[in-house]
Amino acid sequence: MLQVSKIMPQGAGLAPVLLKRAATVELDWDIRQKSRFEATDSLGRQLGIFLPRGTLVRGGDVLVAEDGSMVKVIAAPQTVLRITACPTHGTPFDLTRAAYHLGNRHVPIELKPDHLKIEPDHVLADMLRSMHLIVNEVSESFEPEGGAYSAGGHGHAHEGGDAHAHAPVAAPAPHVHGPDCKHGHDHGHEHKHDEVRPVAIQIHAHKPHSH
Repeated sequence: MLQVSKIMPQGAGLAPVLLKRAATVELDWDIRQKSRFEATDSLGRQLGIFLPRGTLVRGGDVLVAEDGSMVKVIAAPQTVLRITACPTHGTPFDLTRAAYHLGNRHVPIELKPDHLKIEPDHVLADMLRSMHLIVNEVSESFEPEGGAYSAGGHGHAHEGGDAHAHAPVAAPAPHVHGPDCKHGHDHGHEHKHDEVRPVAIQIHAHKPHSH
C-alpha cells in the first residue's frame, strides 16, 4: 500500500503538464471529509491516506505519495438534493431563506448562484417544498461549504507571499452629531471634556517702608 501524507490544494504551483499526467482517484464527500482512509487510484494502486486532522479533501486537490508520485482528486458524482427557486410561486430570495434555515440545522450545503445542494433527507425536502422551493434528486459532485474557520480551508495568497495577510483595519470615522442624534451627552466617560480648574493666586502683604 502506498502511503500519502501530503496534499496540495488545487494543485497550486504545479505545471499543467504534471497535472495532466497524474493518476486520479474519485472520492465522494463522505470519504473526502475524512483525514484517514484508503482508496484505489486510476493506476490500480492501493493508497493509504493519512492527512492532518480536520483536513477536507476537495475535487481538484492533489495528493502526494511517499514515492513522490501525484494523484489528482476528482469529486465523484453522488446522490444529492438540488434546490432551486420556483419561478411561478417564489423568488430567488427564497434560496437565501432556505440557506439560513438549513444552516441553523448545521446541514452541509453547497452554495451556487442559482441553486443549493444538500445530501438526501426527506424531512428537509418536505420543509423546503413547503417554502415554495423546487427539490430534485440528482447525481452530481458535492462540495459543501467548509466554514470560514475550517481547518481544510484553502488560503488565498497575497502580495509578499503571506497567505493570511490582511489589509490594515482603518480607524473608525469620528461620530458627528446632527439634529436627529438621540443618544445623550452626559454618560460618564462619553464626550468627556477637559475640566476647568481654578488657579490659586497668592497675594503677599507688603510691610510699610520706614523713613
